[in-house]
Amino acid sequence: MLNALVHRDYSFSGSIIINVNDSCMEFISIGGLLPGLSAEDIRNGISQPRNRKLAEIFHRLRLIESYGTGIRKIFSLYRECAAQPKLEITPNTFKLVLPNQNAALPEESPSIRKTRGDSVSVTPKMRIVLDYLEEYGEIGEAELQELLNVRHTRAYLVARRMCENGLITISGRGRNKKYRLAQ
Repeated sequence: MLNALVHRDYSFSGSIIINVNDSCMEFISIGGLLPGLSAEDIRNGISQPRNRKLAEIFHRLRLIESYGTGIRKIFSLYRECAAQPKLEITPNTFKLVLPNQNAALPEESPSIRKTRGDSVSVTPKMRIVLDYLEEYGEIGEAELQELLNVRHTRAYLVARRMCENGLITISGRGRNKKYRLAQ
């Protein structure tokens, strides 16, 4: 979002558009690329700020790290994900599409059968939890976060979805919360 603010063409009166849905977030900024730059240049860390003074202010406020690191950082965070970010650039717009890393994609979501015959989609993170629980029997909240290498909210969402799908049970609250395989 900060990239959209710093690199936007303010000679246009339109707004920056942010679309959010279950599968992705889209950031659409007015202005396209400056002459001489390509999408590949941007992916490689080349940065030519359209609004140099604004970029300097954001940098001094430590809202941005340095020029040219934002897009490279985004692509590196998605390095091992099935769905990759997309840059869509026209002469007057710059669109960045960030896939939802937590959404189950059909090609990465093998199914397992529940006892009553329903098929349940299992994401890679769910598979990690299931494998752990098969070996150790239970896991606590802090251990779940560490196992998945995620923060509290993401761990909670994975566990809740697994519970709703009948894959695990949750007992206790707070520090005493435990997750176990459903019987």
